[in-house]
This record gives sequence, C-alpha cells and structure tokens, in this order.
Amino acid sequence: MARGNKLWGGRFEAKTAEAVEAFTASIEVDRRLYRHDIEGSIAHAKMLARQRIISSREARKIVRGLKAILREIESGRFPFSPVDEDIHMNIERRLTHKIGSAGGKLHTARSRNDQVALDMRLYLREELRAIIGALEDLKGELAQGAKRHLGVIMPGYTHLQKAQPVLFSHHLLAYVEMLQRDRERMSACLERVNVLPLGSGALAGTTFPIDRAYVAKLLGFAGISKNSIDAVSDRDFLLEFLSASAILFVHLSRLAEELILWSSQEFGFVELPDRYCTGSSMMPQKKNPDVAELVRGKTGRVFGHLHALLTIMKGLPLAYNRDLQEDKVPLFDTADTVKASLKMMRELVRRVKVKKQRMLAAARDGFMNATDLADYLAGRGVNFRAAHALAGRVVRLCLERRCRIEELSLGELKRFSPKIEKDVYRYLSVEAAVQRRRAAGGTALANVRRRLKELGV
Repeated sequence: MARGNKLWGGRFEAKTAEAVEAFTASIEVDRRLYRHDIEGSIAHAKMLARQRIISSREARKIVRGLKAILREIESGRFPFSPVDEDIHMNIERRLTHKIGSAGGKLHTARSRNDQVALDMRLYLREELRAIIGALEDLKGELAQGAKRHLGVIMPGYTHLQKAQPVLFSHHLLAYVEMLQRDRERMSACLERVNVLPLGSGALAGTTFPIDRAYVAKLLGFAGISKNSIDAVSDRDFLLEFLSASAILFVHLSRLAEELILWSSQEFGFVELPDRYCTGSSMMPQKKNPDVAELVRGKTGRVFGHLHALLTIMKGLPLAYNRDLQEDKVPLFDTADTVKASLKMMRELVRRVKVKKQRMLAAARDGFMNATDLADYLAGRGVNFRAAHALAGRVVRLCLERRCRIEELSLGELKRFSPKIEKDVYRYLSVEAAVQRRRAAGGTALANVRRRLKELGV
C-alpha cells in the first residue's frame, strides 16, 4: 500500500491531511447508496466473469463477499470509515479484507465516476417508482373526496375575491389534474433515468472487452449511454427530478394553503382532524394547521435544492469534477421530502371534515350570480358589454340596499332592462348557476360525474 494509504494512493508520497479527509469525505451522506452500489457491483462482477476478464471462481467469491457485506450493513455491523471517503471505497476495502486479492479485481474496467453515476440512477429509479405510486394515492384520495362530496357548492375565487359558485368536487379535481401532470413529468424523468452509464470508465470508456448490454439486462435498464464523457458528467436526470419535484411542491403548497385558509374561523369551510393539528404553548384555544403549514414551508427547501444543483452544474467543464459530490444532499433530501409530504397530504385530505352548509351560505353571498344575470340578458339579445354594465349597476343598487340580486322584485329589475322577465329568478340561484356551466371542463354536476368515471372512481 502507498504511503497515502488510499486505494487510489499509488502516486502519492504524503498521507492525506486529516482536515482534507474530513472535508472531502461523503460517507455520512452517500452510505444510503449501499444497496445500489452492491447491486451494481454484483452485476459488474458477473459480466467480468462472462467476458473472461476475471475467472468464474473469482466472480463467485466477489458476489458472496458483497452479499455478506450487504448483511453486515443491514444489521448495523459494517465498519464505515471516513478514511475511505465514500460508500464505494468502504465496500471495496471491506470486500478485499473479507475475500483477499480477488476483491481488488472488482474494479477492473470501471471508475468511481461511472460507478456513482450508476448508483444514483439505480437509487432515483427506485425513488421515482415510489413517488409515482404516492402521487397516484393522493390523486385517488382527492377523487374519492370529490365523489363523497358530490353536489356540495362553494364559492369559487379569483384574486381571493368571491367570483362564481362552483362544485367543491370540481375544485378538488383541479388538484387531480395538477397531480396527473406531476405524474407525467416523473414518469418521463424515469424513462431518462433508466439508462446504464456503467462501462464509461472515468470518461473515455475502457480497453477491456466488456458487455454493457448484459449489465443493462441484469440491472433492468432499458438501454445504455451513448457517450462516455456525457455519461459520467451528466446530472440532467437529477435536475429533471428536482425540477419536477419543485413543480409538484407548487401544487402541494397551493393545496396546503387552501386547507389552511378554509380551516380558519374566517372561512370555516373545513375542519382539520385533531390528530393532524397542534396547539399553542400559550393560547389554550388554538388549533393550528401545522401539517399543512409544514408542507407549505418545505416548498422552499425543495426549490432551494433545485437552485443549488443548477448552480453546481452551470460552470463545470467536461467530464467529471468533484463538485458533483454535492449532488447527493439535494437529491436525497428532495426525495425524502416529496415522499413524506405526499403521504401526509393524503392522510389530511382523507380525514378533512367538509362543512357544506357553511360553503353554501358563503356561495350565496358576494353577488356571484351577477355574471348569470349578464348571461341572461345576453341570451335575450343585449350585447354582452351592455349586459355586463347593467348587471354591475344592479350590484351597486344591492350594495346600497344591503340585499342580494335575487331579493330584488321583478319590477325593480325591469327598471334596469325591459328584457328581464319572471324567469330570471331561475337563473339567479347558485344551484342553477353551477348546473348551467355544462361546457366541457366546466363545473356542472354532469361534467364532474363524467370526469370521476374517467378516473375510475
């Protein structure tokens, strides 16, 4: 062993400074890649034997040793060491210690550069599949909520001002559409993750007669990378995942924000379950929507991880640079945060109590049928701009009288336009306003039922 006492230390005379070892070690972060590192190494060893680069006996010893190491790690008996820097070197040193010189042959025809790229892809592939499943679960919970509360009417808002009445189910299904797009982005990312980089070496490939297609088959990859330089320096698949996660958190944060608003005393549209709220250390009456607030707060964290990796990548020359060691914290923390937040939001949505009478009462206030009055007049030949202005004058009168539009007498309404007849009152109820919005994608009950059927609910 060279004086540097490292597996890569042959050309070094001096031992690595302790401060440098501490600064450069990543084992406390990347140790969670152990399963993926061992899985990739087993496939690599099998390929080396198949290609007669190492003997079958050596490959069997390597595989047995790696499986024994896996058991050690999972039982908490593995001696992790920061001196060996990362998970790859920790496992390789332990393997050599356990099986002898055959362990040193495992790294034939590969580099840590393509090895870590493989581990990251194996890890993210697994996480993406779990996240896609969690997205489907939350989508399903929202759709089930839409079905349970079919027919409940609430105020729809623009600019956080009451705008038009909508079905609460229609509002929930808006989030289903968002999450469907999130699922599509994650699925597209999964396709691009599922490419084998191993075999690219440090950057130029290898002189050994390896069979990359065989390794891809063993590991379940759909294809192999086409350019060795790109394969070891590419982190687009991580950026794509972080970007998709940031967009997902825009949606989760908006849903969290609405649950926070709706559960406030000012709105009172929903009640959040006690088990998913907390109290105040000073104010006994408080019931705080902490779960939703934390999801909203974690959004900043996910956004920050995307920005961090974009900044890491933007100035790197090809191919591998040690800066890429810093890709793991953004990836791991984002994946953990996405999974935990999807789970908590699903549980919260499932248990939220909807106060339908409060929603309906709120929908009847705020002159949200003013557009329907304008539409009524437009349907009787008044041009819409004139009808819009007329309806606005009716609202002004109601504000002065402190009444609703439908509380005005027919005579009072006809003073605004002779086109108004008795049938106008059929247009002015919130129920009628909702039901008439039958255009595809609108809030009418028939549309909501049709969408639920499409979703299989």
